[in-house]
Amino acid sequence: MLDGQTCLVTGSSRGIGRGIATDVAAHGATVVVNYRSSERAAEAVVDEIEADGGEAVAVRGDVSSYDAVERMHTRIHDAVGPVDVVVNNAGITVDRTFGEMTREDWEAVIDVNLGGVFNVSHCFYDDICEAEDGRLINVSSVVGQQGNYGQANYAAAKSGLFGFTRTLALEMAATGSTANCVAPGFVATDMLDEVPQRVQERILQRIPLDRFATIEDIAPVVRFLASPESRYMTGQVIGVNGGMDW
Repeated sequence: MLDGQTCLVTGSSRGIGRGIATDVAAHGATVVVNYRSSERAAEAVVDEIEADGGEAVAVRGDVSSYDAVERMHTRIHDAVGPVDVVVNNAGITVDRTFGEMTREDWEAVIDVNLGGVFNVSHCFYDDICEAEDGRLINVSSVVGQQGNYGQANYAAAKSGLFGFTRTLALEMAATGSTANCVAPGFVATDMLDEVPQRVQERILQRIPLDRFATIEDIAPVVRFLASPESRYMTGQVIGVNGGMDW
């Protein structure tokens, strides 16, 4: 499905990003595994992909720094050439109720989760637009659609991706490239494990399918958006949330 495509997945040393990276690699893409500090984990993802007969390279880059992303762009071009697909997945949380949230808490999350999407999309914009099947895929969250207690910074950043995606879809349409957004619900990852059990139980009560998502529920949706089969889909927000209202 993705033979001949080169796919950059930011924040792909663990969690959803790792699942996306291994999934698109299994379907033929050459994958750039981006990480900020977890070099060993990123190399483990590369090893897993290569053990399955795929091709991958790990490239360090802090997406919150435009200069770092520019350097990452150069290293990627030197290693594998231009990319066809960019998956903006990197994200962090710093949870506080708004009354307790500091400006530093706000900026830390906005700089990675929204500013990082600008940095990566801007630096790789020409790659995407010049590719035969250029794809920009932004990973948002149901929290961006509903809000969530103690996550004003995270909700604002993830909500901002909707307007960003729609606008780039309009601007890129003339090149035949697409921009779409995936908004997962609550996914069983290390991040969810940090949520107290009583809170997890309350969240489950809001999910009609009565379970948290797995990474395997999310990655194939991203893979479809990365593929030529999604060529007539752009500017969309795809909710993968077990039936939660938004």
